[in-house]
Amino acid sequence: MSTKQTVFIICAFVISFIFTFATTPLVRRLAFKIGAIDVPRDKRRVHKKPTPRIGGIAMVFGFVVATLCFAEPSRQLIGTMCGLAVIFVMGIIDDCKELDAKLKFVVQIIAALIVIFVGDIKIDIFTNPNVFNPSSPYLILPKWLSVTVTVLWIVFITNAVNFIDGLEGLAAGVSAIMSVSLVFIAVRVGEYQIAVMGIALMGSCFGFLPFNFNPAKIFMGDTGSTFLGFMLATLSIQGVFKSY
Repeated sequence: MSTKQTVFIICAFVISFIFTFATTPLVRRLAFKIGAIDVPRDKRRVHKKPTPRIGGIAMVFGFVVATLCFAEPSRQLIGTMCGLAVIFVMGIIDDCKELDAKLKFVVQIIAALIVIFVGDIKIDIFTNPNVFNPSSPYLILPKWLSVTVTVLWIVFITNAVNFIDGLEGLAAGVSAIMSVSLVFIAVRVGEYQIAVMGIALMGSCFGFLPFNFNPAKIFMGDTGSTFLGFMLATLSIQGVFKSY
């Protein structure tokens, strides 16, 4: 990568971190006003007092600002952002009104299909598991199977991150570590676009973590956890990342 691109990648992290860190207290105040509060009504919840749960709004804001500032316009970027918009709206509504699980599942599938057909991002090649056939090292998937596998991947990872969001700092910390890995590989293979989005994702995690450590001042909620899972799933199947 060029020196200019390297500087932009660093700036993307700084901008994402600053915007997320600065807007999280504002989102916390908003949560109290609109009633987006997680009240500990049972023993399963670790926190002892009502805690705001729409911190993901600040994370998405920091990520989007940094990405739009430093990422290069492309079909993949448009598709990813459109899919993210659907996930973001669903997350906010769920944090405020508790959506039905089946409805959330359908919305996640719609977001995945937007990524596939608008952004032209999909898993279309597998390494041939038949080691005795060296003449064909890859299996090219038919379109219907490629779409199916990609939808399953995006929905699975989105929910995987959502499910681990049960302890303060866990989902943001794990996602930050995953983002570091994505950025490292992206820089190594020269994938500038993925490097920018990956490091912006990392910046949003680090910007939110100071407010999310135990005792948490605010939770990311489904707005944040589904955002992290969706972005990690989508970034991991772009460019040469399919092989990794």
